[in-house]
Amino acid sequence: MARPVTMFTGQWADLPLEQLAKKAKKFGYDGLELACWGDHFEVDKALEDQSYCKRKWELLEKHGLGCFAISNHLVGQAICDNIDERHKSILPPRIWGDGKPEGVRSRAAAEMMDTARAARKFFDAAPAGIKKQLKRVVVNGFTGSSIWPYLYSFPPNLPNQIANGYQDFAKRFKPILDVFEEQDVYFALEVHPTEIAFDISSTQKAIEAVGGHKRFCFNYDPSHLGYQGVDYVQFIRQFRDRIVHVHMKDVYWSPTPTKAGVFGGHMDFGHPDRFWDFRSLGHGRIDFEAIIRALNEIQYDGPLSVEWEDGGMDREHGATEACAFVRKVDFPPSAIVFDAQFARE
Repeated sequence: MARPVTMFTGQWADLPLEQLAKKAKKFGYDGLELACWGDHFEVDKALEDQSYCKRKWELLEKHGLGCFAISNHLVGQAICDNIDERHKSILPPRIWGDGKPEGVRSRAAAEMMDTARAARKFFDAAPAGIKKQLKRVVVNGFTGSSIWPYLYSFPPNLPNQIANGYQDFAKRFKPILDVFEEQDVYFALEVHPTEIAFDISSTQKAIEAVGGHKRFCFNYDPSHLGYQGVDYVQFIRQFRDRIVHVHMKDVYWSPTPTKAGVFGGHMDFGHPDRFWDFRSLGHGRIDFEAIIRALNEIQYDGPLSVEWEDGGMDREHGATEACAFVRKVDFPPSAIVFDAQFARE
């Protein structure tokens, strides 16, 4: 099983895609997971410009790169969130509009539907070699959450507040998922604090809220689970049929008490008093061998996509090192029962 090693472009959106593609090939990657911000993948242009998708593939091919997923996290965050001024900085002006919360949420939902249509158009235009490797068309993203502020239940949550939050999520996302079904595309939520699903328990609630919709799947990322104390290997096994994409991302958490705990103490990433922080692959506490074994167990054969974040390391050094780390840690499952050779004919 030769899983492609790709790089998520979200943290590199300050660079034009042409420049980033050249770097990514030099770093050693097989492809890019294109973020829907910067000039990396523009949903509106993909739908309006008949040659846009073709030009994107030509750019990738020029640098010997593939693509196996696109990601629209920022717009997705606004679909279910309680909208405030923070969202203006992450949304395209056409989605923010006049900033009135329900209008922002509605436009974000419509954009996510268009993202499914753009992804289908983009991958339909893919070169034959990519189509042969492509297991499914995936859009990674966020959902946002109207009930994240109620995480710590004081003042005590009212009797139906949490249930109403999941109902709100279902009301907003079921029509989106139906468009994904029409386009034969999978929505892959990155389970993550501030989303409707942020651990195993809340993930199960989210699946139930949308009636087990088959297009509601997951972009597995252990870095958002480990420091919470969530069993990130069990997550793979429990949701084995819904893991359609994987982020390779590491996180460190302190083995001893710190001044700022799991909630971060309102300290920026990189502050030495934090209990946890994202790290370049191999520099945190995630057990990637256990993850690869679990992915082999569920027969996951999609890309391993590096989402590189480390406030204490040069990103080009880190991205190069991370690519090599993934190639070293990945291995195919056994094709035999190891002691079957002892049997006599």
